[in-house]
Amino acid sequence: MSENLPETWQGGPSWRPVARSRAHELVIEAIEDQIMVGALKVGDPLPPERDLASRLQVSRAGVREAIRVLEGQGVLRSNVGAGADAGTFIAAMPSEALTRFLRLHVALSNFRLDDVVDARVMLERSSASLAAANSDQRAREAIRGPLEQMDVEGISREEFNDADTAFHVAIAEAGGNQLVADMTIAIRASLRAPILEAFRQLEDWSQVSAMLREQHHGIIEAIAAGDGERAARLTEEHIRAASAALPALRSPGG
Repeated sequence: MSENLPETWQGGPSWRPVARSRAHELVIEAIEDQIMVGALKVGDPLPPERDLASRLQVSRAGVREAIRVLEGQGVLRSNVGAGADAGTFIAAMPSEALTRFLRLHVALSNFRLDDVVDARVMLERSSASLAAANSDQRAREAIRGPLEQMDVEGISREEFNDADTAFHVAIAEAGGNQLVADMTIAIRASLRAPILEAFRQLEDWSQVSAMLREQHHGIIEAIAAGDGERAARLTEEHIRAASAALPALRSPGG
């Protein structure tokens, strides 16, 4: 049956048979390949399940499982029913999905802390500089909000950690570069639990939290003044100082 089918689907991507072992993973690779070469774009339909199985010479179960996995990742969306809107289509992956996968990848990959710190420095220096150049009053207020929470007397370490995360995320979003923001959010979110545990182990919590608050205030002042160079420099100094002040982050499993 497969030799009677055209190689392309409606003049679009070219579907070729795949090996039968790990069929659904190979179907995923075939779909990803078509996306990477530009043959499939957002909104394009996949062939019907039966046709795609024939083109790739795999079982329909393999195609079905591949579609289920890619739907879970936000790459595909399926509409049931009849008519032009029915079927499986390439979807625009929302920022939340990208952030979730990056966050899990960073959390599970056991990167050296120095590598994570260096990555944060590169990303957040850029975010701070962009925020100084591009942020409006509303964006700056979104940065000040978490900082005001951190300034509350008697704030718990967990609440401080959440506000600290929100502060850095707000700066990334204020910069206006969504990819930089998503990567920053993913890395900072992956560190939420280990940073909180490191906070809990601090004996000089009041001193360290005061230092972090002071550094945060310096960063937002530079952003508000439109001084991107100073905002970037203070951001790097803050990230490296915070890492040095939390030795528990550097311990095994920390």
